[in-house]
Amino acid sequence: MHQTFDAALELNLLHANQEGADHNRQHFDRWGITCLNIMSSPGAGKTVLLEQTLKALKAKFKMAVIEGDMTTELDADRLRQYDVPVIPINTGRSCHLDSKMVAGGIHTLEHQYNPTDLDLVLVENVGNLVCPAEFEVGEHAKVALLSLTEGEDKPLKYPVMFQEADCLLVTKTDLAPYLDIDLDRLSDNVRQMNPHVSIILLSAKTGEGLPVWFDWVGNCIEQNRLNRDKIIAIER
Repeated sequence: MHQTFDAALELNLLHANQEGADHNRQHFDRWGITCLNIMSSPGAGKTVLLEQTLKALKAKFKMAVIEGDMTTELDADRLRQYDVPVIPINTGRSCHLDSKMVAGGIHTLEHQYNPTDLDLVLVENVGNLVCPAEFEVGEHAKVALLSLTEGEDKPLKYPVMFQEADCLLVTKTDLAPYLDIDLDRLSDNVRQMNPHVSIILLSAKTGEGLPVWFDWVGNCIEQNRLNRDKIIAIER
């Protein structure tokens, strides 16, 4: 858990981060972009999920990726082959992206591309099951991944990630026959933390659940457009 109050500066770090996240979201809204924050522990399958998503949806939506990594651009290089804008952010010793880092990515994106041409920005957060959920980056929705290899108890041991998620992707379901895991118990543990989260069982290897995920993304973009249109109508 991060320290939430800096006594020396009398500054609430999460409050300052939230202000930055709200500012980032204003940019996305002005450009008509939906932003999804993709979070998980290392190895749950975020990058392969993004590869499948870019491959399947790039003909329908104009997309870009803000790619968080502590030290390398290995994942960014994997995503660049899909011919979409990819903005890498190396966090150094930090275990998560925050709104200030993503603001830097947004400004880079703005300088290199026309952001009004985009429909969707996918933020791949640093692999960590705790901190990314505490620091908003300006997203419209949070997507958490939990692989079957991580076990049934993670929603109980790391509740914030699952409480904050709008959608939970249970990944690597093709491994279910080889693991001693109870999917019903896993789902019950998730529901204890967040009764309303959308749960999608998914295997990037076999394709199970990918069409459901693609529909969820499309519905999220459409709902965000409707909400934005309502706000514009009210302001007029």
